[in-house]
Amino acid sequence: MKRPLNTLTIAFAALMLAAPAHALEPLPQETFINDSLRAGRIGDVIRKTCPTIHARMFVVLGKIEGLKTYALNKGYARADIEAFIRSDTEKARLKAEAAEYLKAAGAVEGQPETYCAVGEAEIAKGSLIGELLRSSK
Repeated sequence: MKRPLNTLTIAFAALMLAAPAHALEPLPQETFINDSLRAGRIGDVIRKTCPTIHARMFVVLGKIEGLKTYALNKGYARADIEAFIRSDTEKARLKAEAAEYLKAAGAVEGQPETYCAVGEAEIAKGSLIGELLRSSK
């Protein structure tokens, strides 16, 4: 004999169906993605400024693909990811944050050796920035 559904069960089911899906935080606020993009920007500035530090391009490309996969798996739409990456506003924000990081780490504009020192320190620490770089010293 079947038992009829009680009122509490019906109310719970209705509530679950009416509840909105888990909302994703806006991409500019997603910590892992922004930390990764900032590290990439910092590494790029270091490699362009320091003549003895170069990008580990296969690592960089792998990290980019991994970051895209991470974002897609979290539920971000490919179009939203592309728009975020191409946004001039977001590029400017990450550029400013990278400049601030480099300055705090001891890099001085017009003094490539200071960028080299920051890069060498990041490589030695094994940080995400350091993983993207290699030294020819």
